[in-house]
Amino acid sequence: MYTIGIDLGGTHIAVGLVDENYNIVKKISAPTLAQRGPVEITKDMAAISKKICEECGVDIVRDGIKIGIAAPGTVNPKTGLIEYSNNIKMRDFPVVKLFSEYSGVDEANISIGNDANLAALGEATSGAAKGAEIAVMITLGTGVGGGVVIDGKLLTGCAFGGAELGHTVIEYDGRQCSCGRRGCFEAYGSATALVALTREKFLETHSPIMAEMCENDPMKIGGKTAFAAMRKGCKASAEVVDYYIKHLACGIANLINIFQPNVFLIGGGVCNEGEPLLRPLREEVAKRIYAAEPILKTDIRIATLGNDAGIIGAAALVRSK
Repeated sequence: MYTIGIDLGGTHIAVGLVDENYNIVKKISAPTLAQRGPVEITKDMAAISKKICEECGVDIVRDGIKIGIAAPGTVNPKTGLIEYSNNIKMRDFPVVKLFSEYSGVDEANISIGNDANLAALGEATSGAAKGAEIAVMITLGTGVGGGVVIDGKLLTGCAFGGAELGHTVIEYDGRQCSCGRRGCFEAYGSATALVALTREKFLETHSPIMAEMCENDPMKIGGKTAFAAMRKGCKASAEVVDYYIKHLACGIANLINIFQPNVFLIGGGVCNEGEPLLRPLREEVAKRIYAAEPILKTDIRIATLGNDAGIIGAAALVRSK
């Protein structure tokens, strides 16, 4: 039995036809073109879903295909509304109702959830946290997204805006966060924060190695710069990496102390650094968790599904109805 998972992002819409073993049989991606507004975007999601079914010899209506949608922002699965999304400028938008109208799929066969939450559910269903009783995942990207899965169920909170793990404060009155607060985990642990820290250090030290890598233009500094420069012997970059890892460890240790998960997953481009990130990170986290010698230790892993996590999580969500 097939399901469709849709990952609605600010840049791309990714739609996948998913089999009973959570393998993506076929996937189609298209630009979101967010400036068009949510109605046109929903029309595209419906059109791509019908197209992917046709190409695989499936009738989206007659075969009773269920649809899961992973959307950014505050999503209410009971009402089918995207209550607020900053990236795609939605407020109280009836995505389930309109998707049903454009696709012909009954509303009862359509489910929605927050994209970061569903990425965590995807990893817990068929990724790096498969089989874990309690799994927590963070994604280190523009911000710090997150999700908590307990016994296969998402922890979403009473108003479906829970598990905003990036907006827990790790330094009182610290660096400014995009949410308006200061000192949030996101302001220290995101890829955006790593770039900002690297630029600040470059402007402070004028490191020759960093200058060569960014052509002396701080705006060309990216998320890989600090680690790459550190490997070339740049002391200033080593200080940035050390500062970043210690704050990342602080945020992760807090979450481990709250949820004590079997598996803690980290996703996002920063994770491509591999052991130069993970080895010191695990050491720092071990110093900060509440139980110094717990019987069962949380296993910190890299997420494995990449950009497919939202599609698989969306498919898993609609199957759980």
